[in-house]
Amino acid sequence: MPEIWLNYGKTEIVLDIRAENLDQQVDSQGKSLTDSELAEKLDTFDLAKQMELVILNYSKSVQKTISTIFEKCEQKSFPKPRIFADRTILTHVKSFLPEGSTISEFRDENLSNSSLVFVGEMELDGLFGFETIATRLIKKFGNEQMLTAYQQRKGDLPSPGETIDNMQIAKKFVDSFEILGIEITANQNGIFDLSIGHPSSTMTISKPFGESAIKQVEKHRTLMISTGKDASNDTLSKSLSSLWNCSEAIKDNGLAVLLAECKNGIGSEAIQQFIEGRLSLERLKEPVKYVDGMEDLLFLTEIQKRFQIALVSILPEFYTKKLNLVSFGGIKRAMDHILKVQGINQKVAVVSDGARILLR
Repeated sequence: MPEIWLNYGKTEIVLDIRAENLDQQVDSQGKSLTDSELAEKLDTFDLAKQMELVILNYSKSVQKTISTIFEKCEQKSFPKPRIFADRTILTHVKSFLPEGSTISEFRDENLSNSSLVFVGEMELDGLFGFETIATRLIKKFGNEQMLTAYQQRKGDLPSPGETIDNMQIAKKFVDSFEILGIEITANQNGIFDLSIGHPSSTMTISKPFGESAIKQVEKHRTLMISTGKDASNDTLSKSLSSLWNCSEAIKDNGLAVLLAECKNGIGSEAIQQFIEGRLSLERLKEPVKYVDGMEDLLFLTEIQKRFQIALVSILPEFYTKKLNLVSFGGIKRAMDHILKVQGINQKVAVVSDGARILLR
């Protein structure tokens, strides 16, 4: 019996599956940068300049980049940069910073500060095609512009990895700020590439990232998806991106099982409002006001017309029922359900890095 270890929050959990039930295991691919290659790319970054690093997510690739920057500062006797992060990830970021580092919550009134350098790992996104520094900033600080971006979406189904016109709205939004960005692309093997510059220009590495993320597969009746990293499954909203990335590989009337601990809850104001009965599905098509996470709620309701979605998480069943999700308290229970409902000979395909792979 093969053992497959999959990310679930900060831990790895094992999927015990018989060889005859395993269809295939799909992993992300691509050569990663060596330590010396990463250091060389960061040589173009002016460490002597006063700067304040704003950490947008806390993946291993971001941690590696920050650690390399601090090592360079120490080698050249430059002062260590101040660190900022969103309140929701402050604890995670603080855990990997060198001793004596200063970290504070980042607030929107700081956005006009020209010494700011935003650091983030690029991912795939259902609304913009890619989640970049620019899209993260417009989602957090540009509510009016987000309504326009939402209205100009490609359709009512997610479009991860595609070139979408509304990305220009995010680009225009960040163009008005004199800031810098360190945009990182990565996979399970490490950092794939890195771009330094204004966030409107660093997003150009999305093309090679998207090309490297694509994997051609057959459609499967049952797909088990792990996001591949804690930073991509700490909330339900964040974990759904992995589902969008794999949705084309699931047969109609099939089943997708998403492994997402969701230790920080829903992570979407729109989904929360829907669960509480304060937002109707009818408002999603042509809203007059954008609510954070509205696109994920729209995509979820539309994609469920094609196949069933199950969730292995710690979310209360009250939430999952409202969202029409099948809920499992553990991966074994999910596997037992598959074999009971679909038959003991059912084959299951497993995706181990859903946040950074694009199934076609």
